[in-house]
Amino acid sequence: MDISKGLPAMQGGLHIWITENQKMVPVPEGASGNFFEEHCYVILHVPQSPKATQGPPSDLHYWLGKQAGAEAQGTAAAFQQRLQQELGGRTVLHREAQAHESDGFCSYFRPGIIYRKGGLASDLKHVETNFFNIQRLLHIKGRKHVSATEVELSWNSFNKGDIFLLDLGKMMIQWNGPKTSISEKARGLALTYSLRDRERGGRAQIGVVDDEAKAPDLMQIMQAVLGRRVGSLRAATPSKDINQLQKASVRLYHVYEKGKDLVVVELATPPLTQDLLQEEDVYILDQGGFKIYVWQGRMSSLQERQAAFSRAMGFIQAKGYPTYTNVEVVNDGAESAAFKQLFRTWSEKRSRNQKLGGRDKLIHVKLDVGKLHTQPELAAQLRMVDDGSGKVEVWCMEDLHRQPVDPKRHGQLCAGNCYLVLYTYQRLGRVQYILYLWQGHQATADEIKALNSNAEELDVMYGGALVQEHVTMGSEPPHFLAIFQGQLVIFQERAGHHGKGQSASTTRLFHVQGTDSQNTKTMEVPARASSLNSNDIFLVVTAGVCYLWFGKGCNGDQREMARVVVTVISKKNEETVLEGQEPPHFWEALGGRAPYPSKKRLPEEVPRFQPRLFECSSQMGCLVLAEVVFFSQEDLDKYDIMLLDTWQESHLSDTEVVEGSPAAASTISEITAEVNNFRLSRWPGNGRAGAVALQALKGSQDSSENELMRGPKSGGTRTSSSVSSTSSTINGGLRREQLMHQAAEDLPEGVDPARREFYLSDSDFQDIFGKSKEEFYSMATWRQQQEKKQLGFF
Repeated sequence: MDISKGLPAMQGGLHIWITENQKMVPVPEGASGNFFEEHCYVILHVPQSPKATQGPPSDLHYWLGKQAGAEAQGTAAAFQQRLQQELGGRTVLHREAQAHESDGFCSYFRPGIIYRKGGLASDLKHVETNFFNIQRLLHIKGRKHVSATEVELSWNSFNKGDIFLLDLGKMMIQWNGPKTSISEKARGLALTYSLRDRERGGRAQIGVVDDEAKAPDLMQIMQAVLGRRVGSLRAATPSKDINQLQKASVRLYHVYEKGKDLVVVELATPPLTQDLLQEEDVYILDQGGFKIYVWQGRMSSLQERQAAFSRAMGFIQAKGYPTYTNVEVVNDGAESAAFKQLFRTWSEKRSRNQKLGGRDKLIHVKLDVGKLHTQPELAAQLRMVDDGSGKVEVWCMEDLHRQPVDPKRHGQLCAGNCYLVLYTYQRLGRVQYILYLWQGHQATADEIKALNSNAEELDVMYGGALVQEHVTMGSEPPHFLAIFQGQLVIFQERAGHHGKGQSASTTRLFHVQGTDSQNTKTMEVPARASSLNSNDIFLVVTAGVCYLWFGKGCNGDQREMARVVVTVISKKNEETVLEGQEPPHFWEALGGRAPYPSKKRLPEEVPRFQPRLFECSSQMGCLVLAEVVFFSQEDLDKYDIMLLDTWQESHLSDTEVVEGSPAAASTISEITAEVNNFRLSRWPGNGRAGAVALQALKGSQDSSENELMRGPKSGGTRTSSSVSSTSSTINGGLRREQLMHQAAEDLPEGVDPARREFYLSDSDFQDIFGKSKEEFYSMATWRQQQEKKQLGFF
């Protein structure tokens, strides 16, 4: 078989082949998204404008139908292998199983995938157009990625949580389960319209049953076809989505053959580093049984490459994973974005003849406010909305409440605290807000909860106009640095009242990084000689003098900014010290001489990773992300909560989902915290932040699902299941004395400090709050917190 005959000049786009009589036949464009269960398919996606060496790799998918026979599987596998050889090494291979496809695969087919029973007819008509003699029932399900499966034409196929389409040729009736969400209904209807247009030429009538009592005519038609319904419908089928914590359970294995045996050796668990992958070997990366990656080194043998899928399936079988587990095979130098993100850092390998510098040379761009507002691409590249000259307000979390910080100390943050930083600016004549939630590495779990709840209160006060951005100590984005105009200083201590630091130690060491007022920050580091670095500037503050130490590798811009920072940190006598000319007292203050980094620092490699878009949901108390590949602005549906991961930053967009619903706003806040906490806890090495973040996540999991799935009519009502999930920790109510005006550490074991009022008996709750628990939890969250503060339950 000549593969090149089936390839239309390798242009960007989607190419699909289906097995037919032990051959691979191209699928016409109009039939894209239809899959017959008795066949296998090969799908090739080529990026629209691929660059010779830097563009994203092509994706080659092998799709397996539930009823596909051995011959069809063998034909498709052989075709995929030969096609890969034609395409070269910059191709990512995927194994997809029906109803368990990867997010990337599902993103090819809008508005959804249709599974068709049986096999393709001999006349190769993939889709019958203008064919009205039909009766079938399609089960439509999925949140962001929708699929429709042909099921038995009976009421027994229905359930309360999904959508069903009764297709009668000239009449198509979409029945929405009472538990389906608005977005699910909208996406189901988009698929229904697509079917009508493609298969009926737009000449079929569409009816929607959203409430059976309000659609008697449509229900009469359904009963005429399906018969009279006996008994109640089945409950909604529980979602089997994998939560993010399970996906974070990553293990790397070295796989090789020894004689006739397949040897699997576990190499590492997170944090994974790129140098674990040797170019002469093949590795398997197990993402918690959710997905299996096979990485092939560029020097691995042809035999090893050809056995990639068989080895992956052997590994899946040995682990006892389902046979439909998704498999992705990546080549050295052509890894997918999803694979790279499983490693702590990832650097694109330079060719041996490439000289350092060149395109990696750092280019300093002087900010122009006008250009940032009129050129969105420049603002996105610099990660800046303006030059930081707007209004700044800062609050510090003290005793779980926000306390305003003196403007003179706005740039002075402490690692043991959390801060809210409200930035106000104007864009095109309109007032805009950014609320930064800064979390120190030594902050406690209670402070993290207080940070999120106080941010929610502020957002309510500003009518939902605040764009919230979570910032972790040490990972401050460019704009956060810019608003402090080069005077951001992070102390390794806890703030006292109104941001005044506690008593300083005898000697303190500060690391100054930056070249101008837009990118400079100063961080306190351990006061020892090993903390120094020849490329930077350090301040050594002692009881009598402040040494300004200039490393040999620093430049004039760095020295100028350091002189500005000195006035913020110390009022003591300033003494400039050049590296190599330090007085004896300098080394005595740091505990003696010690080795420190002195090699010239190479310019940081500018990451060229593809941004990723996810739909967020919080099901069963766990964060679930569904990736949308090849996305555009049209994918930001108004009922979605979307996460854009740009590698340096993550952006959460709620569009119109919070409109008119305070409870929905709380959901956004909780999911924001979960996303941020998951990122913090993903790798060790973040001080206490990782463990603390997980504790904060557990405290917010109980209510997240109920609030997310709540319909618009219920408004801010918190369901009783949310209350009982927490109340069940302790049987019966606790005495009010045990809960009121108590520090977190003095509460009875098992009590959540942020929800202590839950543990009151119903009678005590009514007596103290003057209302029932049901009435209390129907209030807006900020009002609940206000009452809890007044009554000693916060």
